[in-house]
Amino acid sequence: MVVERFKGGSEAAVGERFRRCGRMMPETVKYLASWIEPGTLRCFQLMEAPDRESLNPWMERWEDLMEFEIVPVETSREFWAKFYPPEEWVPGTT
Repeated sequence: MVVERFKGGSEAAVGERFRRCGRMMPETVKYLASWIEPGTLRCFQLMEAPDRESLNPWMERWEDLMEFEIVPVETSREFWAKFYPPEEWVPGTT
């Protein structure tokens, strides 16, 4: 999960660059979904990448307008598989 914070007053510039250039992500990074919290202009982006370093070229292209926080996440299935075999999972936890 990538948490982006628009730098002061940069939302118009972010929108313009996105319309002009797209996300500008490396081929190894896959965009899955995003949500924006309107009151704070934080953007929560769910991305899939082989490793943390794969995100660096993308962040460098936006660092003049955005601040980034990277939060590694895994699916519930991946998490619980470390503790229980799949046949022991409670229905609704996948």
